[in-house]
Amino acid sequence: MLLKSVKHAIAGIFALAMISGVASALETPAKQAILLDYDTGAVLLEKDADVLMPPASMSKLMTVTMMLERLKDGSLKMEDTFPVSEKAWRKGGSKMFVEVNKRVKVTDLLRGIIVQSGNDACIVVAEALGGSEEAFAQSMTDRAREIGLTHSTFRNATGWPHPEHLMTARDLATLADYIIRNFPEYYGIFNEKSFTYSGIKQGNRNPLLYSNSGADGLKTGHTEDSGYGLVASAKRGDRRLILVFNGLGSAKERGREAERLMEWGFREFDNYALYKAGQEVAKARVWLGAKDLVPLYIEKDLKVTMSRKDRRSMQVKLVYNEPIPAPIIKGSPVARLVITAPEMETIEVPLLASENIERPGVVKRVMAAIKYVIFGATAN
Repeated sequence: MLLKSVKHAIAGIFALAMISGVASALETPAKQAILLDYDTGAVLLEKDADVLMPPASMSKLMTVTMMLERLKDGSLKMEDTFPVSEKAWRKGGSKMFVEVNKRVKVTDLLRGIIVQSGNDACIVVAEALGGSEEAFAQSMTDRAREIGLTHSTFRNATGWPHPEHLMTARDLATLADYIIRNFPEYYGIFNEKSFTYSGIKQGNRNPLLYSNSGADGLKTGHTEDSGYGLVASAKRGDRRLILVFNGLGSAKERGREAERLMEWGFREFDNYALYKAGQEVAKARVWLGAKDLVPLYIEKDLKVTMSRKDRRSMQVKLVYNEPIPAPIIKGSPVARLVITAPEMETIEVPLLASENIERPGVVKRVMAAIKYVIFGATAN
């Protein structure tokens, strides 16, 4: 099991993660797993997160994403209807129970996929948006690459077993992040516990929705090849975690492990806001400038995720070549903020000059040079 610190910029927040050795104590029976902080991108736990695996129905999140993007750009509406082909009607596995040669509303198809995990609903969507399931799957792969799913390949819209239909736990976490961040108006559907269609009521298979974990999404998966998997997200207060794992032996074990890992992530780690965007962090000495000091600021909010235990050992240092020679241009990077803690990757953040510092006239430059020769670097 490998744990690491990450630096990740999300939604305009410069979020830096610091993870210490405490995480290495936790093991999971899942074959692949990743747990990360939504705000900072900090990876709290990972196990073979970049290993290709059969994602089963968890890959339906990409099918849903293709629909949500159309809804967001206005080319698709919730009241639109799609026709049901015989192929969709006959598809086995989990079903929404659409009827052949009938039309189904997009709003129902979304819930049929998200809540009921309907393979038939996925094929209806694929044929309507892509012309065929094969063409739609290729579009899924192409779009996945564009949004950062670098290792995912789709060969169908359902997650039905196929030797080339593969994803990684990290890609699934990236996809969950993308859905939560970009489609808040539709994300509530993932929290719905049941959906009734054609008089058949089916419950959401996500075990965390029935606990007090703060979970509000996203999707389960299971085939004989993949084992039992889950893409989940939970929010407590201002913190949100995203959890992905796969390869467990039963639905019961999936539920237990989901609660255990999510609880651990919230309990052992927290986010710490260090500086706000534009806030003055320090002042740096200036050499041969119209002013002796230049204020330094950070461009974006700086927030770090780390274990509560190691928060006490965190150190923040200002690093630059002192003094900084004039002229200095406002907004230019002239120093670094270096953040360290035990057993973690060092984090470095650029600090920018908050004002222009011009060079003075000849007389002042000569006097400053004389002072430097006599008194050293402390003179200006």
